[in-house]
Amino acid sequence: MDNGSENYRRYCDGDENGLVEIIKEYKDGLIFYISSIVGNICTAEDIAEETFILIGLKKPKDKGKGSFKTWLYTIGRNTAVDYIRKNAKYPKVSLENIEISESAENSLENTFLKHEQKITVHQAMRKLKSEHRQVLWLTYFEQLSNKETAMVMKKSVHSIENLLSRARKSLKSELEKENFDYEKL
Repeated sequence: MDNGSENYRRYCDGDENGLVEIIKEYKDGLIFYISSIVGNICTAEDIAEETFILIGLKKPKDKGKGSFKTWLYTIGRNTAVDYIRKNAKYPKVSLENIEISESAENSLENTFLKHEQKITVHQAMRKLKSEHRQVLWLTYFEQLSNKETAMVMKKSVHSIENLLSRARKSLKSELEKENFDYEKL
């Protein structure tokens, strides 16, 4: 049983700190994953909050088919898809001013270059199809296995492998348009 499952079990048994620990551990990753679906970090924060409220109030049963993280991200994805369906008639908001955290580098120049690389990669990812953003995010940023990614995205492992291959090619193409040296990543 992973830590998330243990914390959720504690919460379901009445220990409020179990949910607090879940939120601390999974909040940031869930927000960034949902952002890859909805294309807006502020909306993603709201949807992640709805996801935590859902598991906090309704206490859905974890069927144990995968890791707790996979289960939580599946709920987050479903909440995001519901949001998109309900708000399809509203225009999308641009993410031009996304704030990306900088790593603590010794050299100001290295810090600046790393920051610019992150911006370029995130901008290139925003130009990809939603499925491509999702599969890249889950695989590389959240480090889920192909099987876990398939469970979250409700696809077969083979479909995920194919989708991941196409997504990498699309991202590479977008990065090449920006003359980005992705070999140094």
